[in-house]
Amino acid sequence: MTDPSVPPTLAVRIDHYSAVHVAARTAGRLAERSGLPGALPDQAAVIASELGSNLAKHATDGVLYLQQLPTGGGLEVLAADRGPGMPELERCLADGFSTTGTLGAGLGAVRRIASHFSIRSGSAEGTLACARLCAPDQLPACDGGVGAVCLPADGEQESGDACTVIDTGDFRTAMVVDGLGHGAPAAEAAQTALRAFRRVPDAPLPDILTTVHRALRRTRGAAVGLLRLHEERGEYCGVGNIRVLALGPEGVHHRLTGRPGIAGLQMPTGGRVSDIPLGPATIAVLYTDGINHRWSQTPPLFTLRLPPPLLAASLAHGHRIPRDDATVLAATPRQRMP
Repeated sequence: MTDPSVPPTLAVRIDHYSAVHVAARTAGRLAERSGLPGALPDQAAVIASELGSNLAKHATDGVLYLQQLPTGGGLEVLAADRGPGMPELERCLADGFSTTGTLGAGLGAVRRIASHFSIRSGSAEGTLACARLCAPDQLPACDGGVGAVCLPADGEQESGDACTVIDTGDFRTAMVVDGLGHGAPAAEAAQTALRAFRRVPDAPLPDILTTVHRALRRTRGAAVGLLRLHEERGEYCGVGNIRVLALGPEGVHHRLTGRPGIAGLQMPTGGRVSDIPLGPATIAVLYTDGINHRWSQTPPLFTLRLPPPLLAASLAHGHRIPRDDATVLAATPRQRMP
């Protein structure tokens, strides 16, 4: 069983070249705190520096999102911008390619150093990149089956949102929490919910929700969404305004939200579980009300076909409501072990 939590994401806006150095230092320190051994913290700094430099040179509204991996162990650097995109993406990934007269080490170096690397670019949507760095014994956590971004409201140091993903047996269980309000009291509620969830991650979803509800009684309460992914189906159980949907290559289906109430304060009796059919290319998405729900009305094909880490980055970057904590978690079922 893996038991990772996703601490709040660190966002570094690349609005000046000096921000690249800030991002590199931050990535190195975060890698050290994540327990990455040897030269890996230095490599994390290189990844952040190269992705940040690319944003500074070529992109508008570029941001690096830095965090521990949502599936446990290692470090993730996500880059997002609003264009103009990279029409020659494969050439840009080659070592030695440059459009600005530099050595051209950038994206080619990132792909070579990273344990897992993915990138997508569109003329209207901009470019999204994900570089993950893991120790040799953490490589299974580096796959792209889960992506998450958890951001505090502008002006807040702590996020009242939180999320976690735990794999047990053949299924994957995710939880997204939105503590009532903002700041430290909301963060306390969210972290209390995570601790309660960790005690019973493989229990039936209504039982997990009841456990979380009892643990939250001494807090201000929270909205809670629980999603369990099996090979061909998902189950959802929640209270409050955590939204979940299934996203396929051609569109959105099976939109759900939790029942009215607040875990810890007032919750309906008898947890209700909703089934979600999952196709072979379906991604399940859980998100709080800090992500504008209008994104799902008519998402472009570019968005529909993003892998989970890039999908989470895209929704956080393009549809976040700055005055609120915002969390989005995207996941596919756990891959069967050979």
